[in-house]
Amino acid sequence: MDNQRLFLYGALGLLLLLIWQTWQVDYGPRREGTAPATAERSADGDGSATAPGDTPEGPVTADAGDDGTPSDASLDDAPGQAPIEKGRRIQVVTDRLDVTIDTRGGDLRQAFLRKYKAESGGDEPVELLTDTGGDLFVAQSGLQAGDQPAPTHHAEFRAEADEYRLAEGEDTLRVPLVWSGDGVRVTKTYTFHRDSYVVDVAFDVENTGDSPWVGRQYRQFQRYQIPSEEQPTLLPAFFGAAYYNSEDKYEQIALEDIAEEPMQKTFEGGWAAMVEHYFVTAWLPSEGETNTYYTKALTDGAQPRYLIGLYSTAKEAASGESISFSNRLYVGPKDTDYLAGLAEGLTLTIDYGYLAFLSEPLFWVLDWLHSYVGNWGFAIILLTLLIKLVFYKLSEKSYRSMAKMRKLQPKIQQLKDRYGDDRERMGRAMMDLYKTEKINPLGGCLPILVQIPVFIALYWMLLGTVELRHADFILWINDLSVRDPWFILPLLMGASMWAQQKLNPAPVDPMQQKIFAALPVVFTVFFMFFPAGLVLYWLTNNVLSIAQQYYITRHVVGDVPGRDKGKGKGTDKAEPEDDTQAEASEAIADQSGADQSGHRSDDSARDR
Repeated sequence: MDNQRLFLYGALGLLLLLIWQTWQVDYGPRREGTAPATAERSADGDGSATAPGDTPEGPVTADAGDDGTPSDASLDDAPGQAPIEKGRRIQVVTDRLDVTIDTRGGDLRQAFLRKYKAESGGDEPVELLTDTGGDLFVAQSGLQAGDQPAPTHHAEFRAEADEYRLAEGEDTLRVPLVWSGDGVRVTKTYTFHRDSYVVDVAFDVENTGDSPWVGRQYRQFQRYQIPSEEQPTLLPAFFGAAYYNSEDKYEQIALEDIAEEPMQKTFEGGWAAMVEHYFVTAWLPSEGETNTYYTKALTDGAQPRYLIGLYSTAKEAASGESISFSNRLYVGPKDTDYLAGLAEGLTLTIDYGYLAFLSEPLFWVLDWLHSYVGNWGFAIILLTLLIKLVFYKLSEKSYRSMAKMRKLQPKIQQLKDRYGDDRERMGRAMMDLYKTEKINPLGGCLPILVQIPVFIALYWMLLGTVELRHADFILWINDLSVRDPWFILPLLMGASMWAQQKLNPAPVDPMQQKIFAALPVVFTVFFMFFPAGLVLYWLTNNVLSIAQQYYITRHVVGDVPGRDKGKGKGTDKAEPEDDTQAEASEAIADQSGADQSGHRSDDSARDR
């Protein structure tokens, strides 16, 4: 078998695998695990799924409808109007967050991440939650009590001030909102913490009426779908809803799938989230708390809205008593160390693809290297070096095989000239030559194939790591998460790929030669749109491979392309192999002569 063809298949296979991985994120099948609910239109026409209206503690229904989840009949989708009702705005500023709370529902309507900029080198922070412009992404929460009074996300709360700021020397900041109605007083309190993206949300219910009050809390995210023209294509990442529990583990739900198969499940613990490339918002219930998780689509307006949320079991407050509900809301980046300490499974929102079991340890090593060098670009270079060291023996075996194959190129060409288009006899002769020279034609490819999963895992790790977002390297590379603005790294990568080809034996087939010559150009164009961090890894890997291959070829095998066989270093090592090759050539020549003699005898017999 032609070793060059295997290399060609390997290179094209790697390219196709990268394209396939990218395509899978956008168009591939979604992971199953969401139990479809029966979709029925409720009285207000919101298209929500019908859910049980009773809980073990007593009947509790939604504030408008009987589906067990909050209604949104008051939302206004008229063109040019605000997509959701607004009241008085309250600004809250901490060292990490700049958020806006609306007294209508006491919802978290806007959230800016002060430590993350929207654009590299810019001043505007990332806006994760918003209810302005053409976008909608808000965090809502409220109470349900059936026919009894309770503040939903449509209720109007009262606030003491319009602005709250975390003062120097303080670690927490409390923002209380008050609602009263028919013997029930509810205080909804947001508690912000220094150096944290976690917000505590609590409901304190005081029953001053004459009869018991029974109610439950709900929490949900509501958002629009990102327009298709704004969604990333070359560097895709999952965008949509997600939830986690101990039974199903981590499940993703594309927004467009929510309308087709609304989900409703009850389980203990877990969390519900909205996920995008580098950031995540998640409702984190108290440990051991049982909740019903749900998704639904609201299609009563011009633009559909998608929800994922959860509601708790009901609690009872007797006359004159008080009860409390507590939650945690995370609004922040997919920082591995931070997410790991918040809730089980929350780090799974970081999209490492199907090779997460390799990507996670690779990031651990990369993060460890960064803690020493302080630069993510240099950390990538050092990580590449470590990977090359781990696979050194496999690479050495591959380069040894390629060096031996290079020495056989003249003999292979002779066989091709002798047998022409007779592929069967050509194949037998080449296998005899490999057997004589003790060469495994697969030896150059198999070690490389073993490393491909590591390359793919590193690709997804670098693609989904928020730590590399806007990470500066050197010179013109000021953001490793986006493409090189001057395309210098891709061009250098293509040049290194071309140089590496020169160290490999040239294909005998002219068509393969043309394809191989085009590969550096194809990969260069393909990598022009990759993040600079990925291209830096590939370039470093190529340079190290060239150095390793040259060393092995020159000092271990004793063959340097273009060098006189009788001069220079490595001659002593090369001579025994040359003698073996000479013997093999004589054997092949004898065999060829016998074949040709046989043909001449057959021809003479036919003439007679």
